[in-house]
Amino acid sequence: MLRQQLSVIFITASSLLVSSQQQQSDTIATQELQEIVIQAPKVLRKSDMDVFYPSVSAIEHSKNGLQMLKNLMIPTLTVNEALSSVTSSGQSVQVRINGREASLDQVRNLLPETIKRVEWIDNPGLRYKGANAVLNFIVINPSAGGSLMTQAMPALNCSWGQYNAGLKLNNGRSQFGMSANFKLTNKVEMHREYHEVFTYPDGQTLTRTETPTRGYMDATFGGLQLDYSYIKPDTTVLWVAVHGYKEWPETSLYEGLLSLSNSPDAILLHDYNSKKGFTPSFQAYLEQHFGRDQLIAIDFNGSLYNGRTTHNYNERDAATENQLADVNTRIRDCNQAYGIEANYIKNWKNSRLTAGVSYTANRNRSTYENLGGAIFHQSQDKVYFFGEYFQRIKDVTLTAGLGAQYTSFLFKETDQGNSSWNLRPQFTATYRLNESSQFRLNFTTWQSAPTLAQTNVAPQQIDGFQWLVGNPHLKTSSSYMLTLRYNFTFPKVMGTFGIRAFTSPDAITPCFEWSEDRLIKSYENSRGLKNLSFYLSPQVEIIPEWLNVSGTIQYRTEQMRGRDYRLHNHDWSGDVTAMLQHWDFTLTAQYQKAQRDLWGESITWGESLSILALSYEWRLWEFTAGAICPFTKYDRGSKSLNKYNTNSTHIRLDMAPMPFIQVRYNIQWGHQKRGARKIVNADASVDQSSAGSR
Repeated sequence: MLRQQLSVIFITASSLLVSSQQQQSDTIATQELQEIVIQAPKVLRKSDMDVFYPSVSAIEHSKNGLQMLKNLMIPTLTVNEALSSVTSSGQSVQVRINGREASLDQVRNLLPETIKRVEWIDNPGLRYKGANAVLNFIVINPSAGGSLMTQAMPALNCSWGQYNAGLKLNNGRSQFGMSANFKLTNKVEMHREYHEVFTYPDGQTLTRTETPTRGYMDATFGGLQLDYSYIKPDTTVLWVAVHGYKEWPETSLYEGLLSLSNSPDAILLHDYNSKKGFTPSFQAYLEQHFGRDQLIAIDFNGSLYNGRTTHNYNERDAATENQLADVNTRIRDCNQAYGIEANYIKNWKNSRLTAGVSYTANRNRSTYENLGGAIFHQSQDKVYFFGEYFQRIKDVTLTAGLGAQYTSFLFKETDQGNSSWNLRPQFTATYRLNESSQFRLNFTTWQSAPTLAQTNVAPQQIDGFQWLVGNPHLKTSSSYMLTLRYNFTFPKVMGTFGIRAFTSPDAITPCFEWSEDRLIKSYENSRGLKNLSFYLSPQVEIIPEWLNVSGTIQYRTEQMRGRDYRLHNHDWSGDVTAMLQHWDFTLTAQYQKAQRDLWGESITWGESLSILALSYEWRLWEFTAGAICPFTKYDRGSKSLNKYNTNSTHIRLDMAPMPFIQVRYNIQWGHQKRGARKIVNADASVDQSSAGSR
């Protein structure tokens, strides 16, 4: 991209007039710190982000925003359309639309033609509150006054599928929107491979091995949103939305034959977990621009949760049918969350000042039906202040900021709780060597408050041996991360090489101890986690506009220390995506080896899988046929390294390979306004109880 100073740009008066009129008609001007875009390459390395511009072919081969993101093939980013996930080097990614935090379903409802650029922020500032990385979709005015997008993606050999629809209508400065999504997972056959060893305080051991006989998973949920936005260019933005999220019973059932090292008798095992609920929410956002490049943005978010979580576990003697263990945990939640945040932003020619404050309140009420209706109340409060300053000096840019967070939580019934103040310093330095190379050093911190499940003192039985009891004396933990990146952009190869060092000296982790014949699981502020990661994420254009390959390979070494343990973990992980596009066909092949994370005395990993899909576009339609795990095994699970309970769990998909089809249809008409640009987002994530499970 060529960037020229305003003083040396000569544009005809007529071009200036046309450009000015087009911008003022239906957009909100955003200052780019005196940078003017003359030509848009595929990627622009800016001081605080990488900006990706969709190519013509990427737009032509996309029917929604999520598919567009996959077609951009951003280095370090893994987009899985089939499973609706976006990750970066195994970590979660915060998604935004015009600065407003959004869900993947909302991204899926974006028209590709409306996406002007995608901002990739792998060193988020203080106002992002500890996000690992941020994707911001900048959406401009489409040429239609209304649009309808639909998508259906059912599997062919089981009851699994994703369905989405989005409608937008415009009137003057107003836009009305409605979107709906539905995810079906009904009795999808799965099984669990489980092996564990219990070690008693006197040194005796007991080995239990589970041979699966039956299993399935249900995970059906849906959401409906109605929203309204009003935009007066360069002056006012108003955005309000009501949303309802319904979770039908999300269940997992594992049945098997249990063998014990101290007994010749076989045991029939039944392990059932279920969670269901409804979460309505309301959001309101106001942005007001003032003179001298100043603005104030205020966001409010409120949500309620009414739901139930259930855990049923029993063991029966296979010969006599006698009951050996019977666990029945039933918790009903009625929880509330409210958040408000205000930001002030002031721009100068080569600098920017951002300051903000936010308040979040959680009020939780949990009824333990299995304990005779015992009720527990918990309140959580968070207050956060921050200030951040950005400065450009020739080829170097500097960002420095400091935040302070106050966290408090209290149990009403026992009058137990904790409160603390924590600081969040942050610093970023970027040096552009030339148009092809950029170096970026980033230091960031964030805090993690204890969750409702970690602090609730109500005892929960897990199985015949294990119990779960929360710790109300936990303290908010702090995390620190230092990252050095080298970004490169060459004619046919671009990508990132990075080194990341992370530590959390007082991480909240599980801990175990024997109490008579029970193994009690609780939580503690550990002695800390340290890890070091090296990763390389290239994107290679093998055949221009035809064949592209991107991926990430990462090596991770880490150490975890707790009350009486010190553990190490070394892991290779990564993914690769190949995309072949010709005429109206797109062939996509993807392989993902999940990252294995050490946390406490457990190593956990997400979904390792492969996907193969072939798409064909015809007018306003797109048809896709594919399969999940066509040439690999599906695997996710965990491994416990605790000295009292060593176990390993593998969750397998019985229906693999799982073939699916997908149909998309888009239609547009009239003249349409751009969606509201939201800069800040108040946090109002509602808590949920968790019934203990193996």
